[in-house]
Amino acid sequence: MADIMLNEEELMLRNMVRQFAEKELAPRAAEIDEQEVFSWDVWMAVSKLGITGITLDPKHGGSGGSVKSIAVVIEELARLDASTSVTYLAHVSLSAQFINTFGSEEQKARWLPGMASGAKLGAFCLTEPGNGSDAAAASTIATKRDGKYVVNGSKTFITNGVNADTYIVLANTNKELRHRGFVALVVDKGAKGLSAQKIHGKMGVRGSDTATVFFDDVEVPEANRLGPEGRGFQECMQILDTSRISIAAQSVGIAQGAFDAAIKYAKQRQAFGRPIADFQAIQFYLADMAMRIEASRLLTYQAAMLKDTGQPFLKEASFAKAFGSETAVFCADRAVQIHGGNGYIRPTNVERYYRDARVTMIYEGTSEVQRNIIARQLLQEAV
Repeated sequence: MADIMLNEEELMLRNMVRQFAEKELAPRAAEIDEQEVFSWDVWMAVSKLGITGITLDPKHGGSGGSVKSIAVVIEELARLDASTSVTYLAHVSLSAQFINTFGSEEQKARWLPGMASGAKLGAFCLTEPGNGSDAAAASTIATKRDGKYVVNGSKTFITNGVNADTYIVLANTNKELRHRGFVALVVDKGAKGLSAQKIHGKMGVRGSDTATVFFDDVEVPEANRLGPEGRGFQECMQILDTSRISIAAQSVGIAQGAFDAAIKYAKQRQAFGRPIADFQAIQFYLADMAMRIEASRLLTYQAAMLKDTGQPFLKEASFAKAFGSETAVFCADRAVQIHGGNGYIRPTNVERYYRDARVTMIYEGTSEVQRNIIARQLLQEAV
């Protein structure tokens, strides 16, 4: 059991979040998905747990903790509501962690307390309509003028994009320099020229806020730049390397939720006078699901522990993200199959798990990108 890899504090954290998810998220998840709305009530309830400041220094309002702790939290949220888990990970693993990693003490003191408490919601603005996996081709421009950056362009598929208070924005100061020409800027809600438009019609994670964010001559003080000029792209990649562990944990949670629903249904559903769990075909499905979930969880914990102890973890994070996301899709598919026709309609949760799982193979580095990273690391190690 993967439980042996959790210490007493992490087990207590897991149990707390699990109880919260079962009480607060499970009863509302289907309704929120159906209505395709972001719920501030749910987010404030999550914030009250004290988990929005994990890994952040207590002097900035954080609660300390580890990347593995974040993974534990995200898995439990995703097990019952993937939408809440993606809101959480975009806030904690991407936005707050970016400021925590690259911000000055003054910048941390300015932005992190509100983010650590959950009172201020973060968004990470990287993807653009025309660049996808080629982040270095971003065309959002930051023109330096009179001690400020003037930002023009747009970002899309931005989690928390409509409701965020704090936007981390990757912008290009010189397209000819490609990845060496980027800056990472913090843009506050209410900045003149900043606007967002909600994206409708998502296949899954419909209860999260996803938007296209527009920048029309948005003036950003130079004091809002995170790290040196020209290092923004490298900073983004470093944050994504770690955040992939969070996506892996989300994938494990979705897979576990689908498995839980499938095994419960298999024991109750009767066919030919017997529970369908008695049939070998169903048993093989459940065995395959359980094996993949446990392997994915162990890969996720391994990557998190390597990161937490300061060891190389890039390859292992890609292992966890690629295998975990494909496990989520596999388990959701098998859960629908076990439910038969009932799994294809909304009164059963597996239909939602099936839709929620698919995006995990796409965002924060597609499965193809993860395999590129893994292969590159393997070849370097073989020298």
